[in-house]
Amino acid sequence: MSNLQALREKYVARGVSTGNLNVAVTAKNATVVMEDGREYIDFAGAIGVMNVGHSHPKVIEAVKAQLEHFTHPGFNVVMYEGYIQVCKKLCEITAGDHEKKAILLNSGAEAVENAVKIARRFTGKSGVVVFNRAFHGRTNLTMGMTSKVKPYKEGFGPFNSDVFQAPFPFTYERPKGMSEDQYIDGVIAAFDEFFRGTTCPSMVACVVMEPVQGEGGFIIPPKRFVEHVYNFCQENGIVFVADEIQAGFSRTGKLFAMEHFGIVPDLMTTSKSLAAGMPLSAVVGRAEIVNEPTAGQLGGTFAGNPLACAAALAVMDIVEEEKLNEKSEILGAKLEAFLVDMQKTHTYIGDIRRLGAMVAAELTDPETGLPDAKRTAIITKYANDNGLLLLSAGLNYNVIRFLSPLTISDEELAKGLAILEAGLVEASKN
Repeated sequence: MSNLQALREKYVARGVSTGNLNVAVTAKNATVVMEDGREYIDFAGAIGVMNVGHSHPKVIEAVKAQLEHFTHPGFNVVMYEGYIQVCKKLCEITAGDHEKKAILLNSGAEAVENAVKIARRFTGKSGVVVFNRAFHGRTNLTMGMTSKVKPYKEGFGPFNSDVFQAPFPFTYERPKGMSEDQYIDGVIAAFDEFFRGTTCPSMVACVVMEPVQGEGGFIIPPKRFVEHVYNFCQENGIVFVADEIQAGFSRTGKLFAMEHFGIVPDLMTTSKSLAAGMPLSAVVGRAEIVNEPTAGQLGGTFAGNPLACAAALAVMDIVEEEKLNEKSEILGAKLEAFLVDMQKTHTYIGDIRRLGAMVAAELTDPETGLPDAKRTAIITKYANDNGLLLLSAGLNYNVIRFLSPLTISDEELAKGLAILEAGLVEASKN
């Protein structure tokens, strides 16, 4: 055990999990170097934060330049250009030709909370509808909105009583003999019934949906379901909020994942890869909705920090200049091809799904068809012991998810996949 590992054990709260207990000292693109000199290929990307790669020179240059001026005068105290330029850019690059406004915050959970605040203020209603398998954060409100009980919610209640969890389609789990269309019809019917038996539209301020569920296991909803939910909201005076915190900024091959569904959300939350690791999040959407709260009702001491704003502006340039949408689709196709090939010999690889480079493999017991959390744990442990940062996901802890930088080189990708293949072989022994 290194000195830092010992200090972590002594001084850092047990509730903070760390998937890999090595100590990072430098990171470039998709390679992280540990204190003992070992290189790790990064398939985790700080849980979807590093879409432009670690230590991108343009991000570093932008942050250094801002550092020469000031670190944080506080936008609630005095204006500065970076905050305004990030809001302007977000309003320009998000879908829809309507008037938009934005607010900057610190974290994804904070963005979700503020989207709910804005929707409640705008509608005069209090109810919040989320979906089965959703993840929206770890604050009290967002814990209540999150589906997975362990480890996120156990022992932390009570939660907001006006949060309701609606059914969400997962076509891979549909009953045998049922067509996909029949299954989608059934979930749509259950969604409509939910608004009769659990809550009603007159009580609901907003519906918050991840266009691809992240922690839930990279579940991609059918377009017809997303359209139905969106249209239901429009018909019933409910604000439709897209939680793009993990799926946004080219992860799915589009700047924002809702573009795949042809939906223009009323409000959108974004964070993670927005600022390449600097703490920044945003709510952006229809100006008449965002503008409803009055001065002082929104904000925060560190919200829209100038260094983070400088990083975000650099990120938005990089996305366009380096064609990250195209790179995302190319990377996703390579990952999918690898998994399909591995599936031929490792029969516990069940569903393989992706949208752009948001790729996942669902592991199931080949005999029972049940979720295989044991093999999933073996693979992630092997990876993290042998030079690959790799994460799992899903309510049943049986999904391998891929969140490498979209800028990953062919060499880095090949190294990472070789380690993963060895991990799959290791799991086949059990």
